Amino acid sequence: MSLETLLLFVPACFALNMAFGPNNLLSMTIAAQNGLLAAVLAASGRLAAFVLMIAVAALGMGALLMASEIAFMVVKLLGAAYLVWLGIKILRSDAELPSERPELGKNGLRTFIRREFLVAIGNPKAILIFTAFFPQFVVPGDYWISFLVLGTIFLALELVAIALYAFAGTRLSRMMRNARGLRWINRISGGTMIVFGALLATARRPTA
Repeated sequence: MSLETLLLFVPACFALNMAFGPNNLLSMTIAAQNGLLAAVLAASGRLAAFVLMIAVAALGMGALLMASEIAFMVVKLLGAAYLVWLGIKILRSDAELPSERPELGKNGLRTFIRREFLVAIGNPKAILIFTAFFPQFVVPGDYWISFLVLGTIFLALELVAIALYAFAGTRLSRMMRNARGLRWINRISGGTMIVFGALLATARRPTA
């Protein structure tokens, strides 16, 4: 893979990583309530989902999702339903003031990791990124190596985006010092998550 190709891929890829979506919103919310480290660790669920998607796209199965209206519709509706459910759950959560630093046990962290994974895996447009975007930079003669390099770069840049959004979330921690601020964080996060779910439900399958 040439340097010229990488110079085109990296900025375009990072723009996709930094796009504001449900996973990045989730990182901000977790960071605001539980700190930077918790948000970064929780995002391992998202990265695991993306690894699976990259593998699926590399094997050519992503083309099936793009070609099949039924497959796209099923994944889309399941993903949308989960986002709406998660948004409602956040909206209905109690505005209890945390102690000096919330105790995030293994079960709590596992819950956040599972949420990150399900939000990512439930969005069919994510795998279409790897199916439609990656091939533009793949070298036919080095197909598998190209996908490996592109996938590694994508995941590294995604980790940077996660850290940036999580850091932004920690800036909201001041609002966590009173119940009113916590209620507003829950309203904004939950409401926005529901909007993302509605937008996903109405999204059309991309054409070739």
